[in-house]
Amino acid sequence: MKKFLKKLLLLTVASAIAAAALPVVSASAYKAPVDTVRIGLNYGSSALAAANLQNYSGRGSGYEFGYFDSERHFVSLGGYTSEEKITMMIDKNMTYVSGNYKEGTGGDTVVGCFHIKLDGSYSSYSEALDAASTVSSSKAFVRYYSGAFYAMVGNYTSQELAVADATALGVVSYTIDSGTSHTVAVVKTGTSKVLFEFDGGTSSYLGIMPRRDGGGLSVQTWFKGYRWYGGFQYARLSSGALTVVNFVNIEDYVKGVIPYEMNASWPVEALKAQAICARTYIIANLNKHKSYGFDCCNSTDCQVYFGCAGANANSDTAVESTAGQFLMYGNELCITYYFAADGGWTENSENVWSNYSPYLRAVEDVYETAIADSIPGYNWTRTYTGDQLAQRLQNRGYSCSTIVKFEILEFTDAGNVYKIRLTDSNGKTFTFSKEACRTIPGAGSQRYNVSSEDTTSTGTNTTGSQLYVNSSTGTLPQPVESSYAIGSGGVASGLPAQAFAITGTGTLETVSGGGAQVSGGSTSATGSVFYLTGTGSGHNVGMSQRGAYAMAKEFGKTCNEILTFYFQGTSIVTSE
Repeated sequence: MKKFLKKLLLLTVASAIAAAALPVVSASAYKAPVDTVRIGLNYGSSALAAANLQNYSGRGSGYEFGYFDSERHFVSLGGYTSEEKITMMIDKNMTYVSGNYKEGTGGDTVVGCFHIKLDGSYSSYSEALDAASTVSSSKAFVRYYSGAFYAMVGNYTSQELAVADATALGVVSYTIDSGTSHTVAVVKTGTSKVLFEFDGGTSSYLGIMPRRDGGGLSVQTWFKGYRWYGGFQYARLSSGALTVVNFVNIEDYVKGVIPYEMNASWPVEALKAQAICARTYIIANLNKHKSYGFDCCNSTDCQVYFGCAGANANSDTAVESTAGQFLMYGNELCITYYFAADGGWTENSENVWSNYSPYLRAVEDVYETAIADSIPGYNWTRTYTGDQLAQRLQNRGYSCSTIVKFEILEFTDAGNVYKIRLTDSNGKTFTFSKEACRTIPGAGSQRYNVSSEDTTSTGTNTTGSQLYVNSSTGTLPQPVESSYAIGSGGVASGLPAQAFAITGTGTLETVSGGGAQVSGGSTSATGSVFYLTGTGSGHNVGMSQRGAYAMAKEFGKTCNEILTFYFQGTSIVTSE
């Protein structure tokens, strides 16, 4: 679009081109495929050499050793410990320093990776432990290896030390064993006492389940400063370090998502909508991280989840009152995307990512707009030099020099940026579309404009563009929806977020509010500094969390009304 629209004549007022809300679809009976989900806590570059666990006081008593089967059920191997603090570690020489184990042999507390393994195998944990205890009750432990139990004694930092102790203990039939690249040891935290070892190769992995005490309360466990429901799995994958996975009931999982994805003190109807979104999302994304052996991670790549510490009675009520409820479109489970704030409009899924989805349609969010002044960071400006933009491109593998021009080539019908082009000082151009329009320049959302001047201090508008009516001195106030138009019979009506206008050349343009963007045109800025100014936060597909808050708090909308507003044509069903 031209930066200045002169002799602009307002013709008509119309709502933005948002898909009309479809009727609620009646879904057939639905049965969730699992009731236990697997959440990756540490994996890949964050995999651990050692991982501590501690029973939460009054909510657990010791731990059982076992594994999780293909149905996600915990299979106990018959062994357990009453210790409330245990550590799982790779089977290497490990030293305890400042509350953590790391590879090495220095220090006062060292766990060696060489062990005395008595000849023969046993069919049960208790038989193997009894056999090892006949040699040394204080050094005895059991190793589970590919379906059999073995009697093990001691831990030593070298084979020579192990042989020497075997001789001193009078052991006759034995081998010195140091495990494999898959072996995981369990020790009493802060000591060199080995409690158990597990090696299932690549077919099964160590499972640790907290034991329930006599109080009848749900078991909780401390791990890395957070409290968690459920059990834990430890697998040594390609890196050799421990991939830590939380196996947890889906309802307990959702209780742990809510306070980190939405404020736990918000209206319960908004929290219920978030709970259904979180529950639906995890089931719709089972095995998303299959290569690591879990469904979803606990970061923003999936859903933020840090156990139960952030939950309160309000957020737990939202989960419990929607237990087993999922959002569906016809007979299909929805992909329930959500984000912080849409800045006035959500967006069609195919305008952000690649896939079209019939229930992820752009909607004008009058609810969120109504509380815009109270939303932190709702209006934002990002300032970049040409060198900073070039660095952002270079970090993503593009070869470029200083950026000297930033163009918005295309907007969506909802007024969000669809295509941009950056030009460097050598004349080389880089064109991006959809979500890249947000991630490449580091914008707060796809709802923005660009300028070579900082207009935020003038108070004229939020985009750096000014709209003119009839003459070069008649300006249209910003945002667009703060203006009025005279209709038939002399009735004045407030403009919506998008209106139609005729330019000085006689062409029809759509004027988008909330960001004052003009669809079908291009906005450009040239120079050494670029100002990206816009509204909203996030990818704009699905449910606006701030909008959900507004619908519940300010407009008294129910959970169902919130979800069917943002996810058109959907219905809530309860799993059998």
